[in-house]
Amino acid sequence: MIGLDFAFSFPRWWCEQRGWTSGRDVWAAMAAQGEDLLAACQPPFWGRPGRANPHPAEQLYRRTDRDAGSGAPKSVFQIGGAGAVGTGSVRGMPHLLTLADAGFSVWPFSFHGWPRVVEIYPRALTGPVNKSRWVSRHAFLRERFPEQPRDLCERAAGSEDAFDAAASALAMYAARDELRSLSSTSDPDYSIEGRIWRPAPPPAANGGVGS
Repeated sequence: MIGLDFAFSFPRWWCEQRGWTSGRDVWAAMAAQGEDLLAACQPPFWGRPGRANPHPAEQLYRRTDRDAGSGAPKSVFQIGGAGAVGTGSVRGMPHLLTLADAGFSVWPFSFHGWPRVVEIYPRALTGPVNKSRWVSRHAFLRERFPEQPRDLCERAAGSEDAFDAAASALAMYAARDELRSLSSTSDPDYSIEGRIWRPAPPPAANGGVGS
């Protein structure tokens, strides 16, 4: 199971506008055109100097981005400025085509066994944490994953990227039974836009008082 932290596709409206009907269509297009799209930074892309966001709010995000509520991922169309994820996503998508051609299932686009690739958003796996401070990263790892060796937690806290990678891998391992049970989708949004994998929330505690 591989978790990759970039958007696996674009909002459905743009995919339909471009004539893409599957994840493979999107990934092949980015393999052929992605660098030109990034260099031009023409709508729907934005974020470079002088390239303001041209979209109404409902066009910015995929359904799976909106599912996150507060603290949602950035728009895949943003390729410059603070927190931009578009450049990494456009350059990452061709690798999904390579993985699919090598026999990987890319969830939720295809589902034919193992190995599998899922889109992750580390903040959805960690919850609120001040990643800019080593002491906060280290404390989070020690508290959330007390069974892990102390030296692993110290090394994983060494940078924000290392923290994201380690915390995501440990969260995925903790939810391994849930990951094993994933299936493909027939939902028209998720089947072309992709979907961020998020672990199911823990059952709500019973707050009632027994008689």
